[in-house]
Parts: sequence; structure tokens; C-alpha cells
Amino acid sequence: MRDDRADKNLFASSEAANLKSAAPLAARMRPRILDEFVGQRHFLAPGKLLTRMLAADRLSSLIFHGPPGVGKTSLAAVIARDTSARFRYLSAPAATVKDIRDVLAEAKDRLAAGAGRTVLFIDEIHRFNRAQQDVLLDDVESGVIVLIGATTENPYFSVNGPLISRSTVFRFEPLSVEEIVQLLEWALRDVDRGLGSLAVQADPAALRFLAEMADGDGRKALTALEVGVRSQAADAEGGPITFDLEVAKESIQEKAITCDGSGDTHYDLASAFQKSMRGSDPDATVYWLARMLAGGEDVRFIARRIAVCAAEDVGNADPMATVLAAAAVQISEFVGLPEAQLVLAQAAVYIACAPKSNACAGAIWTAMSDVKTKPTRAVPRHLKDSHYAAAKKAGIGAAYKYPHDFPEGFVAQEYLPGAPERYYVPKNAGYEKTIGHHLQELQRLIDSTRTVERTATHGNQGPMDGQG
Repeated sequence: MRDDRADKNLFASSEAANLKSAAPLAARMRPRILDEFVGQRHFLAPGKLLTRMLAADRLSSLIFHGPPGVGKTSLAAVIARDTSARFRYLSAPAATVKDIRDVLAEAKDRLAAGAGRTVLFIDEIHRFNRAQQDVLLDDVESGVIVLIGATTENPYFSVNGPLISRSTVFRFEPLSVEEIVQLLEWALRDVDRGLGSLAVQADPAALRFLAEMADGDGRKALTALEVGVRSQAADAEGGPITFDLEVAKESIQEKAITCDGSGDTHYDLASAFQKSMRGSDPDATVYWLARMLAGGEDVRFIARRIAVCAAEDVGNADPMATVLAAAAVQISEFVGLPEAQLVLAQAAVYIACAPKSNACAGAIWTAMSDVKTKPTRAVPRHLKDSHYAAAKKAGIGAAYKYPHDFPEGFVAQEYLPGAPERYYVPKNAGYEKTIGHHLQELQRLIDSTRTVERTATHGNQGPMDGQG
């Protein structure tokens, strides 16, 4: 009598082998143990936080945050094996609340039966809505599951605060060129999972080219390597396959450019762009502008960043910066791409090269703080609106001095009651130098007026008591 279980095991083994052989190189080369994992030494090197957590068997729920192809899924699977936990995978775009509840119920039963914990890996966890994320909270907090969520977006923007507070966040960095070369060389040597069964003569320059063009994405580099090698296997007729620089260029073709309009890269690029304008570096400014444009960033978003920088960082040091930025906002939306890149570049470079002053920005920030935190100052009686009959009868506005009635177009009078406050302090930059000199001249007029008023007041006083 045949053993059905033996047949099932035989078929299962054959099916697993078939699936493995069909998987792309990047999937086949996933690390099996922690020592095979490449990259992220800032938290995986000996003595670093995640390494210590694993060694102490004190693993809490984790959020893996970083760009594609840097090992988030691979590390989650390695952690599950390292902790002897059951590994369950959910893809957030495809999973439902029922799918989550089923995994949680299974994990609870497994733990109650003494079969160990479950590592639930949720890819693209930022794609879960609030209700889906909330379903996880109780079981994450009670330790029924070890949640590992992976996201390409900043989790502090895209993951619920309560879930973040119950997890440890690890930021994954793009792989270095050397780390990607290491992955490629490993794939070429590995006979069981990689391309080691093929006779491949790989030019080190070709491997380095793939690593540089992958922009930190190990998956992209491994895929390009497999494409380049497999596409030549039929023509090699059993002989060595040459993987040189020309083949490498054909295999990867175009560098990946990332600028997710709602993700972390979006904010990082915008920050670099604005800080480069503020830092008066036109070359860096144009580069970050090109990165955003090539990544599909909304031109209106870019134009708004330029306008904000013009007002905040240039201000009155060059008032034309704000005018040019306003024109960039209007024109870029009117003409669209690709022509919009020209006006955006013009405005951004102008602002980068303009003299800088944040005196206006500092003035409004300080004034807003005072308005919110200090006693409110009343409008002086002579500055109040007097365009109604009752105001005139009450004498409101009667003491107001119209500046244009005076020779310099200026007259000293109280505009802000209480202790003097200096909000706007012009800097010695660009046109603001002129403004500063003008304000100094006005202050001289104020001081001279006060001197005259004091002299007149003292001159009208009679002799003091007891004096002749």
C-alpha cells in the first residue's frame, strides 16, 4: 500500500523547488541568517540596538522605514527565523480587516498552546487606513504578535501615533556602492541560489556601474545582473558568459529616480532644495530642483517652496525675489511642463544668488509670539477709526497727525502703546542696508522732536518754590 504522506512530501518538495527556481534572483538571494544580511550596520553591527534586542530575546514590535530594495522584508524574515517565531506576511494594499483579525486569532491560539510567538510582517503599512491600524493595537501591546511594519514613507506622518508609541522605529539607509557590489559578487558565487552554476566572467567595472546606477537599491542591481547574464546564456552554448560594462549599461538602462509625492523622499528633497536656496548655493539648488522634476513632483508645490523661501530668507534684502517668485507660481501653472522648469529654475537660481535676510520673517514670528503670550495692547485713541459721526463727537482720532502734512512725510507720534518693542531689525544685506539707513534717519528725527518737546516743557515751567 502506497504511503500518501510520502507522495505529498515528494510533491511538496518538488513544488517548492519549482517555485524557488522561478523566483527572481533578488528573492532567491534573500539572507537566511543575520550574518548574511548586508547593510544597515548603524543598527545591526555588534553592540548596536537591534543586535542587542535580538541577543537579549527582548524583541518588541518594529517599524522599518526606508527606500525600496534595502532589505526591510529580508530582515523581517531573518528575525522570525532567529527568534523561532512563525512568520506571517501581509501586503497592506491587498489585506482587509478580516485578514488581520484571522492572523491575530491564529497568533493568539498558537501562543496559548505554547507553540511560540508570531511575527506579523506588514509590507507598506502606511497603506493601511486608521481603522486597520487600530485593529493591531491591543495585540501589539499585549505581546500576542511581534509586528514588523515596513514603509517607504516617514512613519511619523503615515502611521498612527499609538502604534508608533508601541514600536521601535529603525530607519534603513540606501545600500552603499560597496555593499551592492558585495551582493552582486555573492550572487555570482552562490551555486545553489545565485548564478554560480553558470560560468560568468564579470568585469569589476561592470558590477560597480550597476551598483552606482541602482541608487542604493540592492534589488534593482540584482535584477539587472540576472537580466544581463540570462540574456546571454543561450548564445554562450555552455561557454563562459561575459558580463562587461556594455552589457551592464544595457541591463539597467535607466537610473531609478524617486520622489514620492506623499512620502519621505518628497519632504527630504523639498528640504534640501529650500535649504540650498537659503544657503546661496545655486548649483545645489538646480540639482535638487532637477531631482524633484524628474521624480514627477507637482510644479505648484515646487513654486510654493520658492515663494516661501523668497519671503522668508531673502525678504527686503532684495524685494524683487518675492516678485519673481510670484511670477514663477503663476507662469509655471499656466504653461505646465516641460516649459515650467525654465521659469522655476530662473526664480530658484535668483533666490539662491540674492542677498539674504530673514528680518521680516523674524519680525512676524516674534510679534505673533507676543500677541499669543503677552498682555494685549490697546489701539491708541488717536489711531482708532474716526470715519463715523459718533467718533468725531467723542474726539476719537482728533489727535492723529497726518504724516504727509509734514516736510519729511514723517512725524513722530505713538503707534504702539506701552514699552518700546523692536520687531523689525534690518540686516546689513542688499537693499535692507538702505532700509536700515532710512530707519536710522527717522529715529534721528524722533529723537530731535523729543528734545524739542522736552525743552519746550521745561521752558514753560515757572520758578520752583523757594527760588526767585
